[in-house]
Amino acid sequence: MTNRHQSKHADDLRSKLDQLTLSRKEGFKRLAESPARPRPEPLTRCQLNNLHESAREEYNKLRRKHHANLGPIETPQMAALHEDLWDIFDSNDQDCDKVKGGIAIDAFPGLGKTTAALAFAKKLHRREIRDKGERTDFGDERWPVCRVGLTSNTSMRDFNRAILEFYGHPGRFSGTAADFGFRALDAMLSCEAQLLIIDDLHFLGWRTKNSIEVSNHFKYIANEFPVTLLMIGVGLQKRGLFDEGDSYEDAVLAQTGRRTTQLGIAPFHITTGEGRTTWRNTLLAIEQHVVLADRYPGMIADELSDYLFARSTGHIGSLMTLINRGCQRAVRTGAERLNVALLDQVKNDAASEKGRQELELAFAGGRLTSRPSQRLT
Repeated sequence: MTNRHQSKHADDLRSKLDQLTLSRKEGFKRLAESPARPRPEPLTRCQLNNLHESAREEYNKLRRKHHANLGPIETPQMAALHEDLWDIFDSNDQDCDKVKGGIAIDAFPGLGKTTAALAFAKKLHRREIRDKGERTDFGDERWPVCRVGLTSNTSMRDFNRAILEFYGHPGRFSGTAADFGFRALDAMLSCEAQLLIIDDLHFLGWRTKNSIEVSNHFKYIANEFPVTLLMIGVGLQKRGLFDEGDSYEDAVLAQTGRRTTQLGIAPFHITTGEGRTTWRNTLLAIEQHVVLADRYPGMIADELSDYLFARSTGHIGSLMTLINRGCQRAVRTGAERLNVALLDQVKNDAASEKGRQELELAFAGGRLTSRPSQRLT
């Protein structure tokens, strides 16, 4: 493929990312195989002002899209999680007489659970396609990863149908739970799937009839499907996924817990020098991706360090949302930089705003700092 055709192919992949969700294999493939979105060329204020109106509108359109898709930033938390995921996934390359261990990523909202899991899944997809090719030995399409999202009333039939929906299986429209289950197994075997991501697992009411059915089905998948289960949710431990009890329902859930390794993602903390250095390095990485005419070294990592920690409460999701929205406003209004005055006009998620005041008071009183070089008073 020539460089021109490669560039056109990359543009085609990126242009379609918004048109297919991750509930379909085509959507996941485009997410996994699309190259990184190129950063718009940084322009000075003078260069920006000299652009013709149509050229400036096109440039701002590129920046809007760029800032809306910042990241994922590979923080130490994400890197550590990926190392654990590789350990577990690669150790599951066992013969068929052994049950594969499952994984549960259990953490509060806004810490990047799904983002980190999808980043890992993209690496896995690329590795398997690179090593084994896009077709299996029998000529079927190879799909190393399957992703399913749950809802609060997901039944076993719904779950199996969601797998079939991901593959676009012709038998997804009618059948019993067992029918869908056999078809799902056949699809995953044919496509040589190796990782099954189950997102939003917390939506299940764990001690309801449906949840016990689905939990039993997880056991069936672990026994019969040649895949590693990767479950993502909030408060899974509190909901009883890893508990052992006296009742039948507890025993069913405990069996799932016994076969599952629990992983988490921690928020940023700034109570130690190491934590403050990690926070600063993350801000520096974000700063390099921001495309504003009046951006300068330290605009984010130095000038806004304490402010951004207070506004995000150390949660990467809240931080990225605030930066994204701030950049959108800076481009739209012509401010072309991020500062406290501009960001104070930008709304963030309710949880972060709730914890903001206490942190701001701690920073103002010298009881807290996010800068590695400063000491607490």
